[in-house]
Amino acid sequence: MDNLTHSLVGALIGQMGLKRKTGLAMPTLIIAANIPDIDAVATLLGGHQHLAIRRGITHGPIAMVVLPLLLWAAMLAWDRWRPSANRLPVHKGWLLTLAYIGCLSHPLFDWFNSYGIRLLEPFSSQWFYGDTIFIIDIWLWIALVAGVWMSVRRERTGSSNWRIPAVTSLVAIVGYIFANGLITGRAERMTFQAVEQKHGLMPTLVVANPVPVQFWRREMLWRDKTRFGQGTFSAPNVVVVDDKVGVHQIDGTKTRALAKDNPDAAAYLFWSRMPVVRLDGEGTVRQINISDQRFGNPIVSNRFTVSVPVKDE
Repeated sequence: MDNLTHSLVGALIGQMGLKRKTGLAMPTLIIAANIPDIDAVATLLGGHQHLAIRRGITHGPIAMVVLPLLLWAAMLAWDRWRPSANRLPVHKGWLLTLAYIGCLSHPLFDWFNSYGIRLLEPFSSQWFYGDTIFIIDIWLWIALVAGVWMSVRRERTGSSNWRIPAVTSLVAIVGYIFANGLITGRAERMTFQAVEQKHGLMPTLVVANPVPVQFWRREMLWRDKTRFGQGTFSAPNVVVVDDKVGVHQIDGTKTRALAKDNPDAAAYLFWSRMPVVRLDGEGTVRQINISDQRFGNPIVSNRFTVSVPVKDE
């Protein structure tokens, strides 16, 4: 998810009452909820090589143990360096617990979208996909902001039930995510059936790609070993499969062999869930263009396309 969502999740957890357990609770929760994204420095590599690093080692089990410890040590050092009588005393045990809670919330929420996360890195490079909510979800923002704002407002007026808005917000968010999971499951089942009926094909993969704002809709993506297509779904029962069927690779083995000496292409193929390979150009030099079905929208497609020059043999 985006970092605003992660930050608000950390703040909401604090407003549920945990911020009263120790000094520096809120900054610890908010920083912890974002800290796995330190892998964003990989974008400095340029090109597409960062895709092989993102949502991997810093989101895996070793990081989930080590990162909270590092943050905990940093917050204790800050407390010694900048003590304050205006905040609660730091309780080391609770501060460490909150660092773990905030940090663990990050891969959980990252899993919900179709971008993917390697939850077991470095032990396994398998990608996991939730396909449940869009990577930037305005409805989550509204629920999170409302819960935090109403809770803080009640707290400042001295109300004893200031935690209730935050708890209510969390319950609403859990319900929203669960409902979206049901929509995704139904969309994938109905699309599988529709592709079989319309094209006589049995897809090996069907993905319900969440879209912005319209949480009840999905961009439907499907493929078998050589062909691919798309469609749309609108809850509860409207599925439309496009007439067009494409070929998604010229030769998987050959493509990977040609791309292995190209760092961008190798990283992209490692990252890509639904690669589409197209051979373009004429004459003595042509190029392989590698893209991903999930990012076919013209607004973002250029950022998720790699070109590999190929000389004719």
